[in-house]
Amino acid sequence: PAPRTATAGTSNVFTMFDQSQIQEFKEAFNMIDQNRDGFIDKEDLHDMLASLGKNPTNEYLEGMMSEAPGPINFTMFLTMFGEKLNGTDPKDVIRNAFACFDKEASGFIHEDHLRELLTTMGDHFTDEEVDEMYREAPIDKKGNFNYVEFTCILKHGAKDKDD
Repeated sequence: PAPRTATAGTSNVFTMFDQSQIQEFKEAFNMIDQNRDGFIDKEDLHDMLASLGKNPTNEYLEGMMSEAPGPINFTMFLTMFGEKLNGTDPKDVIRNAFACFDKEASGFIHEDHLRELLTTMGDHFTDEEVDEMYREAPIDKKGNFNYVEFTCILKHGAKDKDD
């Protein structure tokens, strides 16, 4: 009965993505599957990374391969990506959304500028909503909003001041 649960667990991965995403993953899989045997093995990974100008160590390749519980066919590939994307997606999406307005890529946006963006673009926050957000927000003495830290707070909750 064990193999059946494995199949049941992975078959729903196709419902996590739309057809165009699955097609893109398929193209990526085919690019990595250098020897075209329907499986990604260590040599495939090495050749693909080498073609990108990387020089992966054996340990690095072993580490990547060990993330899969078995041979990496397309369904396993999708499952692994699905887990990665599901796990990290919201935090990265939020951070990247803030980063669009951080011209210096400093990890900060001045609170006045951010207030202007939030009240004039997209969902048009009210000043009260911005005040509410700023109450828990990491803002330094100069008025710089630390969106990298804020993203962590959203995901994990605020740290106690005693930590």
